[in-house]
Amino acid sequence: MEIKALGCEPLSLRRVFIKDGHTLDVYRKDGGYKSLKKAMTMTQDAIIQEVKDSALRGRGGAGFPTGMKWSFVPRDNPKPKYIVCNADESEPGSFKDRYLMEYDPHALIEGMLIAGFALGSNTGYIYGRGEYRYLLDIMDVAIKEAREAGILGEKVLGNKDFSFDLHTHTGAGAYICGEETALLSSLEGFRGHPRMKPPFPAIEGLYASPTIVNNVETLTSIPQIIEMGGIKWRDLGTEKSGGTKLWSISGHVKKPGVYELPMGYADMEKFIMKDCGGMLRKDKDLKAVIPGGSSVYIMNAGQIIGQNVTLDYEGLVAAGSMLGTGGMMVMDETVDIMESTKNLTEFYKHESCGWCTPCREGTDWLVKIFNRISTGEGRPEDAQLLLDICDNMEGKSFCPLADAAAWPIQSAIRQFPGDFKKWLFDNVSSNGVKPNVQ
Repeated sequence: MEIKALGCEPLSLRRVFIKDGHTLDVYRKDGGYKSLKKAMTMTQDAIIQEVKDSALRGRGGAGFPTGMKWSFVPRDNPKPKYIVCNADESEPGSFKDRYLMEYDPHALIEGMLIAGFALGSNTGYIYGRGEYRYLLDIMDVAIKEAREAGILGEKVLGNKDFSFDLHTHTGAGAYICGEETALLSSLEGFRGHPRMKPPFPAIEGLYASPTIVNNVETLTSIPQIIEMGGIKWRDLGTEKSGGTKLWSISGHVKKPGVYELPMGYADMEKFIMKDCGGMLRKDKDLKAVIPGGSSVYIMNAGQIIGQNVTLDYEGLVAAGSMLGTGGMMVMDETVDIMESTKNLTEFYKHESCGWCTPCREGTDWLVKIFNRISTGEGRPEDAQLLLDICDNMEGKSFCPLADAAAWPIQSAIRQFPGDFKKWLFDNVSSNGVKPNVQ
């Protein structure tokens, strides 16, 4: 497993390489909490403006501008304001946030403190999945250290006008709780169902109060932005995609791992074929890449090789996919895309909360059709039927889970029609596997 920065000095990953970097003592010796002290000399508007200037976009998948999101919070609202960290990281293919919490927990605490100061909040929550209990245990130790040092709690760093405390909370490992409104429902003790928007959480979130939900990587970037200044941090990347970004690389490459790259890194082919060591097996060529976690459009090799695809929001959209969480899954020619897409669809069916009819019924029907194809009973019209069902799901549910289930199928059929035709007309997979008849 590689953990390294390429094309930039490590920022998000810098304490991964420092012995005991997770402890308060080492964090402070490395400059930790200086950004908080600096922020507390600034006005709330000046902090938000720095975040806007940084062009930081939410690293949880949606890519919404963080500074703009913060500016939506009505600071004159008499209700309490909350800062919530989405540490659920449930997107298949994404595994970067866990390293930040394990090796650099105080950076997350500092980021949440700065957000709390900027937005007039006194309380924050870190929401993680039950499978990540060990990470929340690490966070609890760091929170205890910070409280004992006067960094959390009443009068933060001696400032009589600012108090802020943090609490960790575990969910039960439901994918849907990675969606911000479902997360808030779960945090309140209810079933993790998404809520209708608007109102958005910034206006009416946790306990019907103004709430900002950001993920781990987003919040750990805040101390860097305050330290460097928003524009200087933005200039590490591109004008519209500022700073650096963590990528989780898995699949058929020789050097899977977590890589920190400047936004706009050129290019995707070089990153896979050289930086990540190239294809795992020398005699097998690149076939497909899902660049941003399972919910984004799958790309074929022709969309990558020789195309100079830049690794940022705009570059991946231009290439036909999306950045998402940066959970990049690389597949060689041994993978049958009908089968890999079937696997993803089974995941989404399992994780659908059942709240919306298009998602609940749609994912169930999609899996039934995929099962029919894989058992040799597929019909020539089944590929079109899958697309028709996807059309009736996309954009028609409370949260993006229905979209996340539809997009991989739509792109798989569009980019790899031959894999589906082999099953539907020759009754065999692209790699020669016969139907799985029970």
